[in-house]
Order: sequence, then C-alpha cells, then structure tokens
Amino acid sequence: MTETGKTGSYPPGLMISAPASGTGKTTVMLGLLRALAEDGLAVQPYKSGPDYIDPAFHLAAAGRASFNLDTWAMDGDLLNAVAGQAGDAEICVGEGSMGLYDGVATRGQSGFGSSAETAKRMGWPVVLVVDVGGQAQSAAATALGFRAYDPDLPFAGVILNRVASPRHERLTRLGMERAGIPVLGSLPRRGDLTLPERHLGLIQAVEHPDLEAAIAGYAAFLRENVDLEAIKSAARAGAAPASAPLPKPPAQRIALARDAAFSFTYPHLLEGWRAAGAEIIPFSPLADEAPAPDADLIWLPGGYPELHGGRLAAAETFRAALCKHAETRPVHGECGGYMALGEALIDKNGNRHRMAGLLGLVTSYEIRKFRLGYRRAVLQAAMPGFPAGGALRGHEFHYSTILDEPDAPLARVMDADGNPVPETGSIRGHVTGTFFHLITGEQS
Repeated sequence: MTETGKTGSYPPGLMISAPASGTGKTTVMLGLLRALAEDGLAVQPYKSGPDYIDPAFHLAAAGRASFNLDTWAMDGDLLNAVAGQAGDAEICVGEGSMGLYDGVATRGQSGFGSSAETAKRMGWPVVLVVDVGGQAQSAAATALGFRAYDPDLPFAGVILNRVASPRHERLTRLGMERAGIPVLGSLPRRGDLTLPERHLGLIQAVEHPDLEAAIAGYAAFLRENVDLEAIKSAARAGAAPASAPLPKPPAQRIALARDAAFSFTYPHLLEGWRAAGAEIIPFSPLADEAPAPDADLIWLPGGYPELHGGRLAAAETFRAALCKHAETRPVHGECGGYMALGEALIDKNGNRHRMAGLLGLVTSYEIRKFRLGYRRAVLQAAMPGFPAGGALRGHEFHYSTILDEPDAPLARVMDADGNPVPETGSIRGHVTGTFFHLITGEQS
C-alpha cells in the first residue's frame, strides 16, 4: 500500500463480468488468475460485491488473498484502503457479481453496489463473458447494449462462452465484428467445468475434492481458447487516490473459529485487524478445540454449521471453554456463528442439535426461508468494536428460519432500501450475534 496521504497509481487491471449470473465468469476468472500467475505475474484478485465464497477460490488460483470492493457498503476511504492491498502486484483482476450493471435501488455509501461502478472507480476495462448458447450473431446485440449502456465505462471486449461448433463460432464472431466488439476468446461448450454448488452457491474452496487440478484445468482451457496477450494489453488503471487505513480490530487477541463450519469472514477485516497489531488465533470447533484461554474476544464467523450439527453438538471441550470465556469477556457470532451460539439448530432432516446455549436462538433448516441482501444496522447495545448507536453495513445470505429469538435485540436492522427486517440479532450478557456478515462500520 502507498504511504498514507500519498498518491500514485494502481497496477493495471480488468473486471471479469457478464450479462447475468451463471454465464461462466467464475471459470474464466479462476483460469485467468492461474494462467497469469503461471506466466510469472504477481496477480491481485478482487471480488466486486459482498461475496464471501469466491475470494477463497481466488486465493487458491492466484496465491494472493482476494479482497471485496463494495460501493454500497464501503465509503471512499475504505474502497481506497482495499484497493491499496494490490501493493506490489503487476496486474489486478476483479470478478463481478450477477450482471455487470446489477445493484440495489437505493444508493449506499459510495454507490449502488454494481460491478460497473467498481470497474469505473478502479479504471478497469470490462471483459464481458457472454453465454452464446442458442444464438449466434444475436449475441453481438447483447454485447453492444452492455457497452453502450454506460459510454463512460471502459470496455475491453468479450469472451464467448459455450460455443457449440466452429460454424457457431464463425457466425458469432461475425456479429461481434459488425458491432465493433473485440473478441478476446472463444470457449467451447464443456460440461466438466462447473464447480460444485450447494444452497449458498459454490461449495467452499476447502471442501473441493481436487481444487488444484480443477484450477489447473481451467488455466489450460483458457490458454487454448483465449488471447492472453490481448487480455494483458487491455488492462488499465486509474490514478490511485490517497490511501486510508483498513478497519480497526475489535480486540487485541482474537480467537477466530476457522474450519469447514465457520469460514466466512471478509478478508479486508482480517487484514485490517492484523495491520493494527491484533493477534488472530484460529481454532476449530469441529475438531472440538477450545479457543485460546487468554483471548480478549471469541469471534465465530458464518459458514455451514447446519451441515455439522451432530459434531458441534458433541464438541464438549469447545462448548465448555466458550461458556467460561463468556462469563467475563465478549463472544460474537455472525450468521452460522450466531446460530451456533444459540440454544439449538434443526437441520434439513428435522434433527434438533444442541448448540452452545449462550443465546436463546433456535433456528431451523427444515423450514427453509431464503434471506438475502445488504443490511444496515443501528446498534441498540454495544458489540465488540462498536458502541451503542453505531451504524454498521453488512450482508445477509442464508436459508434458515428463526423459531425462537428471545433475547434482547442487538440492533435495528434494515435492508438496502431502509425497510426494517426481523433479523435484529441478539445480546445476552457478554454475548452478541447477528445474521448479517459485517463489512464495515459507518464513520461518524
């Protein structure tokens, strides 16, 4: 990162986006990250938007931690701080969320949360991954519309995906040529390139049975079918503004749950905590490990506790240490971590599993209810790192239903448009929990 108060320039970069979800941009992203790294470049990955699964795949592909850039949740200073994590990278590659222009209806701290906003702020030309299945020349009209929708958005070109045959490719390229759209690659249709998914999207990177082989395969596929030199040449960057610090830690010694059940923490938070001198001490509830006895704070991130209810219920060493800590010091849980702090969790088969019992929360996956979206929370009581009255920005994404939430509400929680949501979080003694994943606190 540049020195505070100084300006310079970001490394050149690109935004990998698409007209919609499900078009293959993650395959392109992972293959491109690995191919560039294989070519000897220091590649800095980013994710536009509030995703907490994709960055772990980016890390595996590029060998560098990936960071989220989020114009709805983050103010200008935090966006600058996150962008500054590119450090000594030679090229940046961002992956968009949903479609290129998709965001929310009400402006947040810096914008509406779209990938186009992120690309414009960073000066990154867009590489649009277009699924051309079921069409040929008509795909050019889609690409032309995306390029023309915002004439100020830098646009590098398209990668054609799911091309059925050489004839299909010729016809599709003809349409792009007529529209003046550069074609940077053409990917043949293949059924073996899809990453495994579950109800929150992709499985976690740590759960993939052979992630290294998969990413190496994506890189080889891209090398065969895209013009890597043209993609490198298309990368651009704007001037870097004055840098700013990342969020401060909520405590000095933080015991952080870290395993297949608890893994969703935004990388910029962990980097900010470490940069400010905090010590992060990981432990595994699934392995029935006790958190560090001298920790100032225990933090349980989100994840998939519903897949491990029996093991968590049997983790007596973990539960006893957690309860002892909570007698005198703070414990905080987010989403899956919040559920684990509750009284019970009911899995999709209707089995009830005992949780830590530090809060009265009872949640069920047998009764599925999809909850998704940005959240703004105004705290009614203090939580680790933030005073009562403070405003937080975060994101909620889960399928659980609340059966009981008897403790005092932690916050007034609203969606991106300011409408109240019922998932207020809870507080009891030194224990707090929220269904949203924290991105940042608002600066007063």
